[in-house]
Amino acid sequence: MSQSDARFTIASPTLSASIDPLGAELWSLTDAQGRELMTDADPRWWTGHAPLLFPFVGRSRGDIYRLDGQDYPMPQHGFARRKPFAVVAQSGDSLLLRLEADEETRAAYPFDFRLDMGFVLDGATLRMTATVANRGEAPMPFSFGYHPAFAWPLPYGGAAEDHRILFDQPEPAAIRKVGDEPGLIARESVPSPVEGDTLVPTHVMFEGDALIWDDLGSRSLTWGAPGHPHLKIDFPDTPWLGLWQKPGAHYLCVEPWAGMADLVGFDGDVWAKQGIMALLPGDSRSFRMDVTLVSP
Repeated sequence: MSQSDARFTIASPTLSASIDPLGAELWSLTDAQGRELMTDADPRWWTGHAPLLFPFVGRSRGDIYRLDGQDYPMPQHGFARRKPFAVVAQSGDSLLLRLEADEETRAAYPFDFRLDMGFVLDGATLRMTATVANRGEAPMPFSFGYHPAFAWPLPYGGAAEDHRILFDQPEPAAIRKVGDEPGLIARESVPSPVEGDTLVPTHVMFEGDALIWDDLGSRSLTWGAPGHPHLKIDFPDTPWLGLWQKPGAHYLCVEPWAGMADLVGFDGDVWAKQGIMALLPGDSRSFRMDVTLVSP
């Protein structure tokens, strides 16, 4: 393992990953030839790479959530992505980072949590595991999501317009989109853009923000152009999915979620928010996401 410019690098014979301890954010994923599989982070579009979404996925209405009659501030996608994580363990092919509750987090989220984020490179697979633990004495409401931005097009010669998402099963169910309150989810569904098990994304699709699957059967998909090396993405612990980009940018965010933003007009307690999970005192829950480079 190496550290450069405050980022850590882990490697296998096939892949190399760079992780920033600020937010435990996956910053880069390259193949053995140094070809970048993630976003170019062009500031004209979006400078993020792969933020972690905790303690809530998406936006709370007015950037405020209500818990037991009290309002608390909460930025979109939570605060973990803006907090420094401590190193717990490291080796040449693995890294474990940790975020624990502090005075600042308790002012916005009055729970004694611990969030561990593990990265392991195993050949052509990057395994990421987030583990949320409740170290307090009361049930803890939370959600969690991944938000990695993968290169569009991938660096293997396939044209951008030929790239597609191939789900592990047909996905005929209607999807959700962002509504008329910024960042909140429309209450009405729209027809799925998936044909069978295949989505051919276009930049136009994202002019209204993210595409959101809240009735998803798949827990695995592939991203790339037919006949070229592609990425297989597995997310066994997250039932929902968002796809997002700024139209015209050179990335597609593939975002497995356990939770999502408030619905338009939502004004209830956080326990009534869609996708909120209850973590009992002393319990923990893990969310895995694997990214594998596959040759055709």
